[in-house]
Amino acid sequence: MDTRKTLDGQAIGMMALLCLTWSLQQIALKATAPDVSPLLQISLRSGLAAVLVAMLMWWRRDKFTDGGLRPGLMAGFLFALEYLLVGEALRHTTAGHTVVLLYTGPIFAALGLHWKLPSERLAPGQWIGIALAFIGIAVTFIGRQGPARDVANMLAGDLMCVAAGAAWGATTVVIRCSKLSSAPATETLLYQLVAAPVLLLPAAAALGQLTFTATPLALGSLTFQAVVASFASYLAWFAMLRRYLASRLGVFSFLTPLFAVGLGGYLLDEHIEPNFILGALLVLAGIVLVSGYSWIVQGVHSLRRLNA
Repeated sequence: MDTRKTLDGQAIGMMALLCLTWSLQQIALKATAPDVSPLLQISLRSGLAAVLVAMLMWWRRDKFTDGGLRPGLMAGFLFALEYLLVGEALRHTTAGHTVVLLYTGPIFAALGLHWKLPSERLAPGQWIGIALAFIGIAVTFIGRQGPARDVANMLAGDLMCVAAGAAWGATTVVIRCSKLSSAPATETLLYQLVAAPVLLLPAAAALGQLTFTATPLALGSLTFQAVVASFASYLAWFAMLRRYLASRLGVFSFLTPLFAVGLGGYLLDEHIEPNFILGALLVLAGIVLVSGYSWIVQGVHSLRRLNA
């Protein structure tokens, strides 16, 4: 019997804090890019967080799951690919664009799981959500104004963000369709965190992204991303998944792109185009419809019973 609860005030407050933390990741990467190259910073934060997760697993005497190595390596590769694309995208587009388009990941995951698992078949209403999300993506790409070179540069960055979202979705499919679906969250997280520096450091060297200037802002950003964002926040998220219904938490997690757009405009003075706002709202509406479909249906049924 599933004993997980619906959201209470404590859970809503924690989700708001987690979403704020996750939105600040890309803001911090963008803000400190002149001091530490984004790919190098992602590699370092992942490596530091991997050490923390490994220490926690050793302290708790966690054991690795039989048959988990191969899917773990695949999940790690996809995680590294996702952040290779994010690191490159941040050189071309804004932090707000990056987070909104990265959060198409659950849409790609839903499509992959629909194909792989009978229990994850999409309902007609969820297909509407997928259509809304892809229309929203298209809308974010049209109507750009400015010098042709700048527009092309930003479009290239935005395309990388969508590709990163696809890599995130593929990571979810690998985890759900393998032994990792029953593995401890720390094990799954460790595979991904270890793969990032192993694969991204050579990529950073090849792309000339090894700039590191130890300014207070850069060191603070790296500490925040490694300890708070990549370690503590995900442990808190996994702990909440054990206590609360995943569909409820999933809908609230999409506060992250909204926070990112607002903080990008406020902290980084990023320009937010009207067409991007419209497209982002369509994307988020589609994601909420896909991820929170069961919650929405349950709410509609409850209203019908009250009005009957």
